[in-house]
Amino acid sequence: MTNIHLQNVDLTSNSGPNCFGRKLFESLKNKGVTFNSLLEPSATLAFIQKVRTPLTGKLFQRLDGIYFNSGQDYLRQNKPILETYKIADGVIFQSEFNKKLITKYFGEHHNHIVINNGSNLDLIRAIPTVPNHIRSKYNKIWCCASHWRPHKRLQDNIRYFFDHSQENDALFIIGETEEKIKDPRVKYLGNLKYENVLTILKVSDYFIHLAWLDHCPNVVVDARACGAQIICSSSGGTKEIAGTGAIVISEDIWDMKPVDLYSPPGIDFSRKVKNSYDSEYDMSKVSQKYLNFMMEKT
Repeated sequence: MTNIHLQNVDLTSNSGPNCFGRKLFESLKNKGVTFNSLLEPSATLAFIQKVRTPLTGKLFQRLDGIYFNSGQDYLRQNKPILETYKIADGVIFQSEFNKKLITKYFGEHHNHIVINNGSNLDLIRAIPTVPNHIRSKYNKIWCCASHWRPHKRLQDNIRYFFDHSQENDALFIIGETEEKIKDPRVKYLGNLKYENVLTILKVSDYFIHLAWLDHCPNVVVDARACGAQIICSSSGGTKEIAGTGAIVISEDIWDMKPVDLYSPPGIDFSRKVKNSYDSEYDMSKVSQKYLNFMMEKT
């Protein structure tokens, strides 16, 4: 029997890492894995950083990025992550960008793997769609979703929509924001339950995610799994999980030195390039990769 202990993850939260944690938990349970904290672990998986050092079994660290914002004390913020990195028996990076960034700051780990995030395809199929009488009001539905901070570039997402949409298109914005534009074609939905987000994504023709230096956003994986065409920046790791049909806006290459993350540069929509990346986004296959990696030498 394989028994895994999880650390530093809240399975009731809809934030990116926690939402992925719930999908991973459910997928591994379907494969017969147990998560009994009263039994000795076959392995411990810590999200970002450990809460405590396991007494038995090997420790694996799942990293969704590190801090590099020059406007913050990024060295202090990274300290507990680095401490876990040094003692971890294995490290899972979300993207090649993620791996390149972290190894530049922390050094290369002796046992690591890149596993992109996944989406629960069975849940997506089971989620009801928006009623047709609502869907039929619009020609094309655009969507974007995030915890809106400056580097997520909400205003650029909206500007892209205005520049490329037709008269009867609509943009649905998920997530709380005080930056609201009064336009009948832009609909602010606020924070939604995860299942309700999927409902919107299932009827979306396009999903805009022009965030600067994002690592491997779960919502982009979900949008792609729901059938939306992704529009994203070339910076960071988003393009790696956006699919070969994605529209990618090219940006200058970042030298990976600390940078003012909340002051992103302007973005030129004319710099469109074809996306050469493809990735696995079926959570069942993604969770199997996690399991294989943790059990390989355990």
